[in-house]
Amino acid sequence: AFISNRDGNTSLWVMEIPGGKQIQIAANKRHYLRPVGELTIRILDESGRPSPARIFVTAEDHRAYAPDDAWMRADDNFTRAERPFEAHYFHTSGIAHLTLPAGTATVEAMKGFEYKFEQRNIKISAGQSAKVTIRLQPLNVPHEAQEHLASGDVHIHMNYGGAYRNHAAHLVKQAVAENLAIAEDLIVNKEQRIPDIKYFATQPDAASTPTTLLLHGQEYHTSYWGHLGLLNLNDHIILPGYAGYPTTAAASLYPANANIEDLAHQQGATVGYVHPYESVPDPANDTALNHALPVDLALGKVDYIEILGFSDPKSTAEVWYRLLNCGFHLPTAGGTDAMANFASLRGPVGLNRVYVNMPPGALKIAPWLKNLKEGRTFATNGPLLGLKISGKEPGDTIRLSAHEDKGENQRNVKFTAWMRSIVPVDHLELICNGKLARTLKIDANGKSADVQDSIPVLQSGWCLLRAFSDKAEHPILDAYPYATTSPIYVELAGSVPTRDEEATYFESWIDGMLDRAKANQDWNSEMEKSDVLEQLGRARKVYEHLRQR
Repeated sequence: AFISNRDGNTSLWVMEIPGGKQIQIAANKRHYLRPVGELTIRILDESGRPSPARIFVTAEDHRAYAPDDAWMRADDNFTRAERPFEAHYFHTSGIAHLTLPAGTATVEAMKGFEYKFEQRNIKISAGQSAKVTIRLQPLNVPHEAQEHLASGDVHIHMNYGGAYRNHAAHLVKQAVAENLAIAEDLIVNKEQRIPDIKYFATQPDAASTPTTLLLHGQEYHTSYWGHLGLLNLNDHIILPGYAGYPTTAAASLYPANANIEDLAHQQGATVGYVHPYESVPDPANDTALNHALPVDLALGKVDYIEILGFSDPKSTAEVWYRLLNCGFHLPTAGGTDAMANFASLRGPVGLNRVYVNMPPGALKIAPWLKNLKEGRTFATNGPLLGLKISGKEPGDTIRLSAHEDKGENQRNVKFTAWMRSIVPVDHLELICNGKLARTLKIDANGKSADVQDSIPVLQSGWCLLRAFSDKAEHPILDAYPYATTSPIYVELAGSVPTRDEEATYFESWIDGMLDRAKANQDWNSEMEKSDVLEQLGRARKVYEHLRQR
């Protein structure tokens, strides 16, 4: 006996042995332990038309329910202080029919982060049919942001093991229900297989729509140097798709990530580091710290970093801030690492996403990626953010000349910030050069803020806006709500920041990498070893130069 979803949803089959004949076992009539009723759920957009969405349904028995033809999914982690069981959900095209135990059922609906989270309690009577209609209400996001922001998840796996077999049209439906404009499916090895390699294409998938683009890129999968996202390769998948796998034919540490980044950039790809850090690295004591982000960034090979991803955003941000303090420009992105065919592992699609400030016009991947690389972004798992300093936005540079800086308020610059969120947020902060520059006031409900103020600019550097909560908040199926803009950079004439502390930190990081690379016995040749050691040494000199300035 086995389960298959060869026809889209799961179904039960038996196979005759010997022989191999397969027969489906279908339940033609159901006998329920308790009285049941029917429920029809209608989700409408602001114009009154059926709208795709994500729905949570919990019945009187505290169990989760879904339509017979829907994929039931569950949160892969949860806080027992918040709820007794993991949250279950399904996606709908706008109308859903369910059979539920009699009693009071709770229906919750959401569509990404730009609409309010809706909750209804419905009485289900035995043998009767009930209906509930939920009209999605847009958040009061500033008009300019509504017109120019396009969201994307830069890290999705359409198939990665799991209980369901996903395909392009279904993945687009998942993205539409999550109000996601760009879905980047990263083809990657899963043990000895490469699921979805047949889907690779240099253009958006044919299942795409004018408002939702599905792209098939690649995740380069070496756990020694760290994982890479390769977006918009314009010719072919890069093989092998991994390195540094001990006791295999791919045990060598070559090619290093820098080599792969060069190959990807030759194809016009956008390259980033994905799900970087679960805790803040300690180079002095971590004898397995080989993550190559500081190396590759120093060599000018990294286009973005997933601050929001399958890692801890606060820990990742600590490393990011140090890199920014070294003078590097590195935009933030958001990628869920969603296994979009799993019933319960890291999801849903768009859980972590990046909003890119776009010029008006039709949705196209080239300008979206261009603006992503330029840092016109914020990454989030819920809160929406906006920041302007002296009229400049994330990705821009503010240049202040010395003659402007006179008087009592000699370096004060004006800023505006806003936040909207579907869940309460505990902290809204302006961070400059890695330090808290200003705590901003949030409205009493914790879900919105509009701030106009000024801050002193004391040196060259950068500033960004971030928001976060201290604990998990349903329906954000992540460790805690978190959002951050990319930096706005500041150049103050005559100001040369001291970078000794950060440079020393990364020198120590690379020193450990050099020692371990020299001692490694898995190189295929001296050429491979010398190439990687040269990369590490060249990157170290960058930080050494920063420290000596």
